[in-house]
Amino acid sequence: EVQLVESGGGLVQPGESLRLSCAASGFTFSTAIMYWVRQAPGKGLEWVSRINNLFGTTAYVDSVRGRFTVSRDNAKNTLYLQMNSLETEDTAVYYCALDIKGVRRGQGTQVTVSS
Repeated sequence: EVQLVESGGGLVQPGESLRLSCAASGFTFSTAIMYWVRQAPGKGLEWVSRINNLFGTTAYVDSVRGRFTVSRDNAKNTLYLQMNSLETEDTAVYYCALDIKGVRRGQGTQVTVSS
């Protein structure tokens, strides 16, 4: 059974940082392309970042590029999202996922950016 368990969310002020983690199990993590998606209040799911399997090539939505960094530790079956310079617009539930639309995703972790 595929399991994705996110953690690391919380309440922070604008400009602060958070690091999200996603523990994966039930599939061969090292060969999977992994995604972070998010859902802001009242909005649909939005793709945030992607990291490829073999060489760790990354991609980001324009709104987070330069502030967020996705990484993976294949030995630990864990996906990360380092989020710096957080903005109020980053407030959302963040999910790690096995597809860009977030159909196969975890339960999510809440990130709230507010002064």
